[in-house]
Amino acid sequence: MQQHQIKAAAEAYLPQMTRFLRELIAIPGESCDEQGVAHRVEQEMRALGFDAVEIDPQGNVLGRMGGGERIIAFDGHIDTVGIGERGNWRFDPYQGYENEAEIGGRGASDQLGGIVSAVYGVKIARELQLIPPQFTLLVSGTVQEEDCDGLCWQYIINEDKIRPEFVVVTEPTDGGIYRGQRGRMEIRVEVKGVSCHGSAPERGDNAIYKISEIALELRALNERLADDPFLGKGTLAVSQSFYNSPSRCAVADMAALSIDRRLTWGETWQGALEEIRALPSVRKYGAEVSMYGYDRPSWRKLVYPTECYFPAWVVEERHPAVQAAAAAHRALYGEPRIDKWTFSTNGVSICGRYGIPCVGFGPGMEAQAHAPNEMTCKEHLVKCAAVYAAVATAYAGLK
Repeated sequence: MQQHQIKAAAEAYLPQMTRFLRELIAIPGESCDEQGVAHRVEQEMRALGFDAVEIDPQGNVLGRMGGGERIIAFDGHIDTVGIGERGNWRFDPYQGYENEAEIGGRGASDQLGGIVSAVYGVKIARELQLIPPQFTLLVSGTVQEEDCDGLCWQYIINEDKIRPEFVVVTEPTDGGIYRGQRGRMEIRVEVKGVSCHGSAPERGDNAIYKISEIALELRALNERLADDPFLGKGTLAVSQSFYNSPSRCAVADMAALSIDRRLTWGETWQGALEEIRALPSVRKYGAEVSMYGYDRPSWRKLVYPTECYFPAWVVEERHPAVQAAAAAHRALYGEPRIDKWTFSTNGVSICGRYGIPCVGFGPGMEAQAHAPNEMTCKEHLVKCAAVYAAVATAYAGLK
């Protein structure tokens, strides 16, 4: 590989990447409202001479370089979470900031930097003739990931009929190469009660008291969940609580909890539901335990319903996709750290549902995701663009 040329090209493009990232940060783009970001990504791809650029009916931006039948994809979601409590930010989250080493703003790490590096990495691959003739490189700027990770790839695979040979997921990896993550699911536990006047609570059946017992047993259940030597332990967290009552002077007649359940390797959605259904307080009060569904319209008004289940996935370290990313990194920047994500990515569909191998490598830091004062390092943008440019050649050499 032309290591010096690749690195020099990536470094030369840093001013353009910086400008592009800052302009993306300045466009608010929460899930289902990504249209401004999508059009800006489309504009950049066209300006850089991508062979084909389209926005699909769901709103995903798809840019291609090369003419081969075999596809290597670089995926980056273009939606962000909101800003949360504005008082926790030291700077305007959309105006952001820039200094010699950093770029700040909502989405800087999670994960607008990834789409920036992917777009320029593929541009470099074309310029330096690093796209093998049998391959097409696809950059996907995907939507609704923060709301429903992987939904975009359910659509791309099932409806756009695009099935890559492998996918580089450009979520932040703290400089490492990642090959797996825990899965997750969203669960609701609901109990019923009977309302009455608050002056005589004995006449009713208080649903909040019932759900409180259940919450304590859920906390204990978290300590007993399965563990895996690579992905780590399954976890359970109560994330929301709800109630219904005729007034503040009445006993609640419904109460419910939302649960964020992280699934380690070998755990199933059926097993996760049954563990909760088996809790003594759940059985005692006849609580209903169910999995949430998702049916929000995309920014293009398309509804693509799915259940809120996001499978765990692991790719063996010896797999050619992982080895290609590692070889590209090794040639350019030295021996990489091979690890896994703590959080969830679009890999839950790409690999978890459809068995398409994924390898993770992206600019930014996991700890910056969803945090106030989010930032990323300019050095990461350069390194990731360079490695992306080299991946296809490395992969072709292994295959």
